[in-house]
Amino acid sequence: MAEPPRSCDCFVSLPPGSKENYVIFGKNSDRPRDEVQEVVFYPASSHAPGSTVECTYISIPQAEHTHAVVLSRPAWLWGAEMGANERGVCIGNEAVWTKEPVDPEEALLGMDLVRLGLERGDSAWAALNVITGLLEQHGQGGACRETPEPFSYHNTFLLVDRQEAWVLETAGKLWAAQKVTEGVKNISNQLTIGSEISAEHPALRAVAQAQGWWSGDGDFSFSAVFSPENPPARMEMAKRRYMGGTALLQQHNGSVTAEVMMSILRDKASGICMDSEGFCTTGSMVSILPLNPDVPCVHFFTATPDPSRSVFKPFIFSEHVRPVSMVMSPQYGPDDPVRTQPRFQQQVDRKHQLYRAHQTALTSPDAGVSLQETMRYLESQCLEEIEAMLRGEIQGQELGDLFFDCVDTEIKFYQ
Repeated sequence: MAEPPRSCDCFVSLPPGSKENYVIFGKNSDRPRDEVQEVVFYPASSHAPGSTVECTYISIPQAEHTHAVVLSRPAWLWGAEMGANERGVCIGNEAVWTKEPVDPEEALLGMDLVRLGLERGDSAWAALNVITGLLEQHGQGGACRETPEPFSYHNTFLLVDRQEAWVLETAGKLWAAQKVTEGVKNISNQLTIGSEISAEHPALRAVAQAQGWWSGDGDFSFSAVFSPENPPARMEMAKRRYMGGTALLQQHNGSVTAEVMMSILRDKASGICMDSEGFCTTGSMVSILPLNPDVPCVHFFTATPDPSRSVFKPFIFSEHVRPVSMVMSPQYGPDDPVRTQPRFQQQVDRKHQLYRAHQTALTSPDAGVSLQETMRYLESQCLEEIEAMLRGEIQGQELGDLFFDCVDTEIKFYQ
């Protein structure tokens, strides 16, 4: 079996788990330490019938219409680790291994499926159907990091909208899903769906029985049937991290806010804020999805590593979103090592402007408690204003400029 995934954690709180009538989503993306994560916006678009879209490794038929999306992604690939669309849908993925072998052939990455679900799904359930349909057609596979050494995995997903959440867990093309309508839930690099299956691949149980993994008698537990019989030691670390995340959510159950979710993502004691060996938390996201459809959703991104040393900056979909080149990495076109064959034979510099400013500030002699305190103060002021806007106490300003203005302020502050 391949080396197990180091880390990743997704969280959701739905009323009455949340303090207000909001659904709160959060994710830490834990990736190779030197990998740069960018935040990119793509507007809604219509596409000609019969057109295709080039994903990270393969091209697939394009949808006639794609929703506007904001994505936090490793800068070398097409998909995303996490993101949101204009319809109030958020998705994050996690790496897992199961009894089903990982396909060595290039197909759709789990991160491609995150973006495709957001571009094509107008609800969490619709996005789930997009992902499972594409999984059935094209499969999942291919290198999941920017190195020539093989590193591939299957995926689980947390899909969230203003009304509900879905946990989707996959094993090759097979899958099971659990609907969550209230309270709190988290996932962390392991299968968690037992017998409480809300939807599943039509051949799921037949395959499990044919493989001798399930007798056909009694309750069918997806996690018990499809989890590896001899999981590597690091999978136990994921289990402890999952339990730690569950405990933190339960501690705040009934009072979860965006600020609470940010504090959970910054928790180092549990391992949720990852910094171990060659991996660390390279990007983080928190979203506020009001139950009231007339109130805008707010999505916070760090676009920099280590949320405990980063600032969450708000993005709100609007008719005119100002591009934020300061958090977009350089492009290398057809000469990009991910596009040339054989792939990943050289490294290129993918650092964007905010990433460079952030790293310089944190390694400078003046970096320390005062810098962190000032950054956190600016973030708290922003959170207060966002909360007041969501309650209707103050009017929103130019929402399309909000993320740009916050990134610009952060860069100027570091300088």
